[in-house]
Order: sequence, then C-alpha cells, then structure tokens
Amino acid sequence: MRTRRFSRAIIWAVCLSLFGSLILPSVSQAKTAHEIDTSVSAALDRFMTQVRGSRQFLRDAKGVLVLADVYQAGFGVGGEYGEGALRIGGKTVAYYNITAASIGFQFGAQKKDIILVFLQQKALTDFRAANGWQAGVDGAVVLVNMGGQASIDSTKFNQPIVGFVVGQKGLMYNLTLEGSKITKMAKSS
Repeated sequence: MRTRRFSRAIIWAVCLSLFGSLILPSVSQAKTAHEIDTSVSAALDRFMTQVRGSRQFLRDAKGVLVLADVYQAGFGVGGEYGEGALRIGGKTVAYYNITAASIGFQFGAQKKDIILVFLQQKALTDFRAANGWQAGVDGAVVLVNMGGQASIDSTKFNQPIVGFVVGQKGLMYNLTLEGSKITKMAKSS
C-alpha cells in the first residue's frame, strides 16, 4: 500500500513537471512591465471591440484589473497562470499575477483574458490592501456570462466586483475564478 502511494506521488510529480515545462513554456519567462502594459492594452482593446457598452462601463469603474493572456491547461492535473496590471483612471498603478491549480477530469489548453472591474471604492481598497487575494474568499466576483454578441448595460450591475473572461471569440461562459489566487508583483512601471 505504501509503495502504491509513493508511485502515485511520483506520477503526479512527473505530470506537474511536464505540465509546467511543456504545456506552458512561455510562462517560465516573466514579462517586463512594458510587455505587461502592452498585453493589457491589447486585451482591453479586444474587450471593447467585442462587447458593446464596455467602453462606458470601464469608464465608470473605480479600477480595472486586466490579466492578459492567461494560460490554462490540464491533463488530469490542471493549472493556470497569467500576469496583468491594475489600472485606475487609465494608468497602471500595480502589477499582478494569477495562479490556480486543479485535479480532476480535464484535458487541453486555452488562452484567455480575465478582466475584473471594481465598481465600488471599498472593494478596490480591500483588494489593494490584501497580500494575496483569492476570488470567493477575499472578495466576491460576479462573472458575467453573456456569450457572443454581448452587450453591457452598466445600470444592471449592483455588485462591488464584476468579472469577464474573454477568449479568442469573445466572452467565455461556464467558467469560474474560485480557487484562483491573485498576487501583487514587484515590478516598476
């Protein structure tokens, strides 16, 4: 029995190591502040192009955290990693990364952008004060699931934090941020 557990541990370690080195090769190289800002701007442009009403919605926000080009992959064991920036008044004020791990039936990989819109000042202040922030634990995030040809009416949201997950073809649905940890990175802008 003990040998069986040890064998499983070895198999999981090998899977995790393969996952990290083969499936997500670009993650191993941390981006510079300039590269993050460039990818964040591109993600916001995609979002505003794909979702009607998003420009006004973002303009009314207290802050916007954009995690661009987040890679998610899995082969039994899954993970997610991405880097981004918090913007207030259209200017970057801090850099963050997102990580998550999961175990269960999963296979494949995808790239997505995660946009968290802070609609209330207290939610933004609490997020900035946290040393490692976890969705669903440190703050509730309402994920908007609208699918293709989406349109945002900012008057319909009465939540402190609203999240969007955007893929290559627009807003993605049936996704969750639970278990994802967002951590501030030490980068100079």
